[in-house]
Amino acid sequence: MRLRTILPVAVAGLMLGAATLPIALSQAAPGLWEVSGVPGAKAPIRQCVADLLALAQFEHRTESCSRHVIRDAGTVTTVEYNCPDGGFGRSEIGLVTPRSLRIDTQGISDGLPFHYVAQARRVGECPSRQTASRH
Repeated sequence: MRLRTILPVAVAGLMLGAATLPIALSQAAPGLWEVSGVPGAKAPIRQCVADLLALAQFEHRTESCSRHVIRDAGTVTTVEYNCPDGGFGRSEIGLVTPRSLRIDTQGISDGLPFHYVAQARRVGECPSRQTASRH
């Protein structure tokens, strides 16, 4: 009987938490971000980012991973994530300015460990998708 009372409150709390952006990221805005310092990349990587928490899983950016904010303290957010292919990671995202983030990330990707610090810089709005003209 008591579980029936607690369960809806717990579910509502989880839904509210999932919809809220961590404090450190709430000052930054979605858009076109340039990420530098990624191992193996010869040039900064530009990515259109709608959900800033996605930057926490930059190593697994092409995968649909589950993310959990484990720390949200002022200008620093720590996120753990797990991906369906067995990859996982833990990233600490620090707000440098509303247009600049520091991403310290580590975990397992393709069965191997990774650890690096990347800099993310918002460089503008995402390009609009233009329809190809027909001739």
